[in-house]
Amino acid sequence: MTTTAELAPADPASGRGRSPREIVTAELWEKQVGLLQRDYPYDSVMAGRVLGQAYAYLLTAMAHRGEQLGLAPSSLVDIGVHTIILDTAAYAELCDRYNSGRFLHHVPLVEAKDDGSVMRTARVLAEDGWEVDLPLWADAAKCSPCHPGSDSH
Repeated sequence: MTTTAELAPADPASGRGRSPREIVTAELWEKQVGLLQRDYPYDSVMAGRVLGQAYAYLLTAMAHRGEQLGLAPSSLVDIGVHTIILDTAAYAELCDRYNSGRFLHHVPLVEAKDDGSVMRTARVLAEDGWEVDLPLWADAAKCSPCHPGSDSH
């Protein structure tokens, strides 16, 4: 994964950021990678990259609940977000465990916005210690719609 120094404060011991693979069980990871491969023209490597950034995004949104940071995924990362949230039982468990039992709603808007929120989100992920796969955030000119100023993504 591409992690840039200006984005990611790395773990001083390893030089690497946190990985969602430390949180998601191998069984669930493989299932969701498979779902991405079923629904998109991804090989297992690309599906894993998208899924990893989607988990980092969702866990960051949960960690900053109520801060109204205006977090927004890129369109590629949003594909992974949809894969995660459509697996509703696993997503509910994720919310229970990492969002104090509160469901983190997905409230998309129709119009895409062009306000820099995607790259700001990538920076917040990096500040929280996640590995940032920068090429997956490169479509920052038009981010996927999200519900600003709420505890949703």
